[in-house]
Amino acid sequence: MSPILSVRNLSRSFGAIKAVDDVSFDLAKGELLALIGPNGAGKSTCFNMLMGQLKPSSGTVELMGKNIAGMQPRKIWRMGVGRTFQITATYASMTVVENVQMALMSYHRKLYSLTTFAYKLYRDEALALLDTVGMADQAERHCAVLAYGDLKRLELAVALAHDPILLLMDEPTAGMAPRERIALMQLTADILDAKGISILFTEHDMDVVFAHAHRIMVLNRGQLIANGSVEEIRTNPQVQEVYLGGGTLFNAAQEDVHA
Repeated sequence: MSPILSVRNLSRSFGAIKAVDDVSFDLAKGELLALIGPNGAGKSTCFNMLMGQLKPSSGTVELMGKNIAGMQPRKIWRMGVGRTFQITATYASMTVVENVQMALMSYHRKLYSLTTFAYKLYRDEALALLDTVGMADQAERHCAVLAYGDLKRLELAVALAHDPILLLMDEPTAGMAPRERIALMQLTADILDAKGISILFTEHDMDVVFAHAHRIMVLNRGQLIANGSVEEIRTNPQVQEVYLGGGTLFNAAQEDVHA
């Protein structure tokens, strides 16, 4: 089966600095793929090229066989790629359900429609998405009063509003408590299984990565140094050296659980 996403020789330079250097990988349908690495490894730069926020210096990014490298983010979004960010981006003055309705209105090109009242548009669909992420009971609350973990779940509902085939999640559990991290990634894994979408995510929490990723890639100084199963990455000497200074990933994950 052809991959959903196929990246070949992807590179991005800022002057003399190579932030991403000749990265290649495939992402299969229904796969939950983690991209890890130390700070400054190039993870966010890679994500920004996949979603169109940055134009690659070289290389290709193919979505379902079509090269999308350098394409505008909105066009990539319309082709079925969703994204969540390290810092949540919601409309604080709007209610939870209104935030999802806005995303649905944008997808259906109804943001500037004058044919009906906006609060009526796609409300049932928005409530269904909120139910998917466990937020239906908070539909009428304003985002300004939500706990951070609930904002993350709302952001996931917004990202699902255009029925994506691929979801890019940039540090989805950043700023969350340990139990919230596990719960959010379990929810994400359940959605992947139910909808058959593919997910690429970056993450610093090794417990989250090892518990949920089907496969793991490791970046260091812009280069992809490892790509394999959880056990292969856990026991890779090069990964242990560059990522944890010679410690073991297993011990780091266990320490995080008990922290």
